[in-house]
Amino acid sequence: MTTICSHLDQIGITEPSDAVEGCEECPRAGGRWVHPRMCETRGQVGCRDSSPGQDASEHGREARHPILRSIEPGEDWSWCVVDEVAFVVGADGR
Repeated sequence: MTTICSHLDQIGITEPSDAVEGCEECPRAGGRWVHPRMCETRGQVGCRDSSPGQDASEHGREARHPILRSIEPGEDWSWCVVDEVAFVVGADGR
């Protein structure tokens, strides 16, 4: 496991859209979302790994958008699914 994310250049979106309520995939599959995570490349929202769908990490790996951000109220951390490292994105997006 590394201590530095090697994918910071892929961050394009650091804040979720006001219209986002939770995981985009869970309702389509008839499930409920748990603790949403946002792709910081495209802005897609999925649920965390301890949820049944694990949609955020799945999107990160399949779309090669490795950096996810928690969009839980009061949380500001990001996670790289490739480098397996957590960090907080600064005001400059890095």
